[in-house]
Amino acid sequence: MLTCDDIILFQGDSITDAGRDRELVGQPDYKNAAASLGQGYPGKVGGRLLADIPGITVYNRGVSGNQITDLADRWQEDALNLKPTVLSILIGINDTGWGIPETGNSSEKFRLVYQQLLDLTKAWLPQVKLVICEPFSTQTGAVLELDFQKEVDERRMIVRDLARDYNAVWVPFHSMFERQVNRANASHWAYDGVHPTAAGHQLMADLWLQHFQAE
Repeated sequence: MLTCDDIILFQGDSITDAGRDRELVGQPDYKNAAASLGQGYPGKVGGRLLADIPGITVYNRGVSGNQITDLADRWQEDALNLKPTVLSILIGINDTGWGIPETGNSSEKFRLVYQQLLDLTKAWLPQVKLVICEPFSTQTGAVLELDFQKEVDERRMIVRDLARDYNAVWVPFHSMFERQVNRANASHWAYDGVHPTAAGHQLMADLWLQHFQAE
């Protein structure tokens, strides 16, 4: 159960970044500021946690365009130094290269670097609770036009295995979005097949909280 002493950190790419104001980093009012949490699922989860547990700390350090190797380059400053007690990671879609594999990372490199980050994190922060989120896509927009669903699926399976191996909370975003097409078109949830709409981010926040609180 979370307490006011907990520090929640969201890490990832543009889906996590979601327009957060990076200029606030390091400012006195950075911690828990709505602008610093962004307009996506971290802001929505953070708002819920801050309302329920006054005093808790929530950070969003997602960076648009990041691949797993970019996370590795900034991991000390943007993850370990913040000493989170809960670390949520959503990464993988940019590692596919969006239909141009040579601009991404191979599945093997993706797995290796992700595993190295998790090992480093557990070494520095033995008590941290890991939340590993499933990379996702919906069948619309760039996903269909550039035809990289196979690459997304490969990384989904890798991340699922890592979540199991590291006893992390598993948040199945892709599986959730697959079910939602029975309610509305894929573009209603992620306009280009990758970046969630307001509705998509809300569902992500709800699912994150559901799976985290179930642990």
